[in-house]
This record gives sequence, structure tokens and C-alpha cells, in this order.
Amino acid sequence: MLDYKDIRQTHQRTSCLMSFCFIHVVLYLQELSVGPLRIKEIIMSNYDHLPRFDDMFIVILRHLSNTEPMPWRALEKPVAEAFHLNDEDLTIEYQTGNGTVFLDRLSWSISYLVNSGLAERPKRGHCQITDLGRRYLSDEEGLKNFVKQTIAARSRRRSEDTTAAESSAEQLMITGTSTTPQEQLLSAYESIRAAECEQILDTILTKNPYEFEKLVVRLLGRMGYGGKTADSLLVTKASGDGGIDGIIKEDVLGLGRINLQAKRYKRDSGIGREEIQKFVGALAVAQSQKGVFITTSYFTRGAIEYVQSLNGSTTIVLIDGEQLSQYIYEFGLGMQEVQTLTLKKRDSDFWDNMLDDA
Repeated sequence: MLDYKDIRQTHQRTSCLMSFCFIHVVLYLQELSVGPLRIKEIIMSNYDHLPRFDDMFIVILRHLSNTEPMPWRALEKPVAEAFHLNDEDLTIEYQTGNGTVFLDRLSWSISYLVNSGLAERPKRGHCQITDLGRRYLSDEEGLKNFVKQTIAARSRRRSEDTTAAESSAEQLMITGTSTTPQEQLLSAYESIRAAECEQILDTILTKNPYEFEKLVVRLLGRMGYGGKTADSLLVTKASGDGGIDGIIKEDVLGLGRINLQAKRYKRDSGIGREEIQKFVGALAVAQSQKGVFITTSYFTRGAIEYVQSLNGSTTIVLIDGEQLSQYIYEFGLGMQEVQTLTLKKRDSDFWDNMLDDA
């Protein structure tokens, strides 16, 4: 079994520093023009130190071998202690916010053990070890291989008698990786989204530059910027715009304004410091202190450092091609919903109101 104690100790040594610097990290990411969606991914993906579901097999069986049938939720604390986890680790959630990572992995681990005949559920919500499970208490690798082979064989048998849709759940259970079905689903979603974002950028680069300017103004409106008047989102003329491609009025009276600069560049042509300096100059002429610079490419370090050096005298947000495509995707601008998957779980109150079998 992996030495999670060493991993845990390393994680604990950095936890205080991470807590102290959390707000500073977020602010720094914002200064580097890392969008909120990406910030969330960076922060919420930090659960590599948590044990995978198949690493829990041996720990669960060994604990069950010394106890009477017990509620599966009661395994959370002893299993966590075996891997030297703390309360903070047990509260880490998936990026989707759809449940805690450790408890989800624990639940799937128990399901695999039960479906392999190594554990059983004597009554709802409880589990206990079987005689077969006791045979593997001192053979962790053999245990993992047995579960994998048993589930694979079970899936093959079911696929002969059921439709693909009916057997797909078991086919997802173990595919040679140590991820749960929920993690596989999330990974598949991220892959699909990343591929679509690439296509979004490729499509933008085939359009007229003026269309790009109109696109980013519409995007900012979709994101909630702009007042309630009809002219709160303006695209300037294609020529003679003075370095300002769009204007967003933040209130009805237009007292607050955000000026936009949009550059449809090839993805390998970075935006440097000089381009940002020109934009700052255009903002000064427009008597504005707030601007958003959006590009299909990327910003050089010099450009990013220059924006950081402004120290609040002028506020500029940089949005590169990757962030732009993510915003377009997340806010559904020019996008269609193709498929919606609804995940459901049992309502405990509903089932608890039913009498258990004597």
C-alpha cells in the first residue's frame, strides 16, 4: 500500500502556509488574469493526497474483520485514520461541488467489495466481511486483482443478457484506473469541454475582426455587465475608435464605464507590454480607469507584469484565448445544449419511513 503517512505529513507541513496564503493566491491568480473558472479548478483539484478507492479495499476489510456488521458511514473515520487524514481532508469536495471526494471513494470501494463477494450487506446501510474476504486480508495486490477480474467477468455475463445501457454502469466500475465512476464522468466532461473550447477559438479566428469585437461585447453582457438601458453595451466604429473597441455602461446614467480592447490574433502571437501601454493611454484619453483587454492569443510576462505594476491607478483585466473560450462555453454564448445528464441518489428520509424486514 502507498505510504500515505509520508504524503499526509508533507501535506500537513504545508497546510498552515496554504491557509495563510489562500486569499493571496486567489488575488495573485486574478492579477495574472486567471479566470474564476480556472481559479476554481486550481483550488479544488488539490486532493491527490487522498487514497484511491482501490487502496481502501484492504483497510476496509481489515476493519470489518474485527467488528460486527456496521453502518458503512461509520467506516469513514477509521479508514481516514488509517491513511492519516484529518477533518479538513474529509471535507474536500469535487470541482462540481457534488459531494466529498473521500466519502464518494469510500462508498464505491464498499460497492466493489460487495459486488465481488468479499463483503456483504446484512441489512440496508450496513456491511460486513465474508469468508471469502478474510482470505485476502494479507494479500493486498491479490485483493485488487480479484476485484478487478470479478467485476470484469460479471460485466461480461450481464452484457450477454442485457442491453448496453443496462450494463454500462458496471462497465464503468473498473477500467484499469483508480478512479470512481463520478470521477470518470467528470473527467469525460472536462475532456469534452476542452475539445469544444478549442473549436470555439478556431471558429473565432475564421471570422471578421469587427465581428470579434461585437462578440466580446455580447459576452460581457451575457456575463452580467452593463446597465438596463438599450445602449449599455456599445461597439465602437470599425475605424477611428481611438484604441477602444467597446464600451459598457455599468449604470443607467452611464457614470461608470468599462472600456474594451479586442485583438483577434493568431494563437501563437502574444500580446506584449507595448500593446497594453497603448490601451492604458487610450483609457486616459477616454477618462476611464477600468478596462478589459481580450485576445484570442496570450499575454506575455512583460504584459502581465505591467498590469500588476499599475497598483490600482488603472484597473485592467486581461482575458486570453483559453479563458475567453471557457467564458463563451460556460455562459452559453453561441452554444447549444446537446445533452443533460441527471444524477440521482436515494432519498434517505423516504426509505427510512419504511419498516425494515424483521
